[in-house]
Amino acid sequence: MHDVFTVYTASQFCNVSSKTIINWIDAGHIKAYRTVGGHRRISRGDLEAFMLRQGIPIPRQTSDESRRKRILVVDDDPIIVESIVQALEEDAHDYEVVSAADGFEAGVQVTHFKPDLLILDIMMPDIKGYEVCRRIKSSPETRDIKIIVLSAYLDEEKFKRIKADGADVCFSKPLPLPQLLEEVAGQLGLTG
Repeated sequence: MHDVFTVYTASQFCNVSSKTIINWIDAGHIKAYRTVGGHRRISRGDLEAFMLRQGIPIPRQTSDESRRKRILVVDDDPIIVESIVQALEEDAHDYEVVSAADGFEAGVQVTHFKPDLLILDIMMPDIKGYEVCRRIKSSPETRDIKIIVLSAYLDEEKFKRIKADGADVCFSKPLPLPQLLEEVAGQLGLTG
């Protein structure tokens, strides 16, 4: 069950095109906000209120098993974030994706968004990826979150340290997007 919809998920929920959702937002019919990465998001309450006003049928709730897998992308480089988020949103597995630009925002998103998987840059301005991994893996509420670490500066010592701190997989940047998508699906148990 979505509490927050992307344009795409809102379009699926309303059974209209993504462009229609964007037009409704731009016309002020649906309240939406933008993420730091510039992506539109719509709260469940706002979308359902709009649907009721317009007489659009609201789909019955589905079981939690069918819930889309949630992915949090954490990197202070907006170009890297945008390319990863776009690749994930266009992937056939239909992930729900949000991004964070620093460790503090990542902590907030982990609490509220409850991701199934985290794609994490190890070097951020405010808090290092090691600490983010340690905090996530040390909490009973978050320890099952899969963590894929990306770093431009990954030597053998850092690799061992980040694995010890809880990373499930570590890769050097730049990681080709097809390989990253394959790894994400594998970590989430969505492959063969």
